[in-house]
Amino acid sequence: MDSTINEMREGLVVIDADMRIVALNQAAQRLFANVDSSIERRITEITRNPAIYDAFLDGVRGTERVGVKVETHDPERRIFDLRVVPLRASANSRITGAIGVFFDVTRLERLENVRQEFLSNVSHELRTPLTSIIALSETLAVGAIDDPENNRRFLSIIQKNSARMHRLIDDILELSAIEAGNVKLYCETVPLRNLVEDVINSLSATAAARNVELKNLVASPGNVHADPHRLMQMLTNLIDNAIKFNRDGGEVVITLAKGDRDRIMVSDTGEGIPSHHLDRLFERFYRVDRARSRELGGTGLGLAIVKHLAKSHDGEVTVRSQIGEGTEFTIELPRA
Repeated sequence: MDSTINEMREGLVVIDADMRIVALNQAAQRLFANVDSSIERRITEITRNPAIYDAFLDGVRGTERVGVKVETHDPERRIFDLRVVPLRASANSRITGAIGVFFDVTRLERLENVRQEFLSNVSHELRTPLTSIIALSETLAVGAIDDPENNRRFLSIIQKNSARMHRLIDDILELSAIEAGNVKLYCETVPLRNLVEDVINSLSATAAARNVELKNLVASPGNVHADPHRLMQMLTNLIDNAIKFNRDGGEVVITLAKGDRDRIMVSDTGEGIPSHHLDRLFERFYRVDRARSRELGGTGLGLAIVKHLAKSHDGEVTVRSQIGEGTEFTIELPRA
């Protein structure tokens, strides 16, 4: 029994009728800063948290407490769901104390916050183009369809916003599948120079429209070990971003460095990214410049997809940037 209780992930605390601690397991000792279980103390000596005290006080008074939220901040913020029940020697005897169990719900709370933030972001991202589509379609329906000066312009805006919604939904489904582990990789030896050339050809029109030069400096053949389709997806996202957020007359350079791990670098000559944004750059829907990103057609999910695809390859993606000097993204892949 002693081994079972001490191996529990949940913190277990037993007090007597005088609010003195008579037993606590190892998880509870860690929770209360490694309190010595051999020394009897009052509950107020190990914690000043009023929610914990009130729950145990109700317990020794005969009231069961469930769902008590407890937060700690030493050394990091943790959240517990506390349940306290009265202790009796037998069914009808007097109360001799109370037992409390601390369930660590920190991760669940964090995931719930992520879920709520994700739903909020998706709703916001869909609402903007949808509002435009509804407004313009209603305008056309009440007579503007016969207005030759505006009807085609309205239809063009509707098509643009519909395509944006379609891209957003595709990216959400793609990211969800990758995060759920439902994307299978078929890794092989990939000649990177040829693959980069294919990506450049597919983005050449976008680059020309923004007067950005694309340079493939990967030495031939530049073999790497990866899923070619997924690697192309990662590079397309990074190079497309480098084009969109570059300056007029700038350039995007793709290089490869061989070593213990293969490092694929995508560098641009844009304005750079402020350092306080870098840690959050790969979060879903995080944008340095929201207005400009939407104007350029970004969904806010491209870098998150790159991060998860790199992890699926047992690799990683990193970024470094200097204001006024541009930005460099690096995909690190393990050797075959």
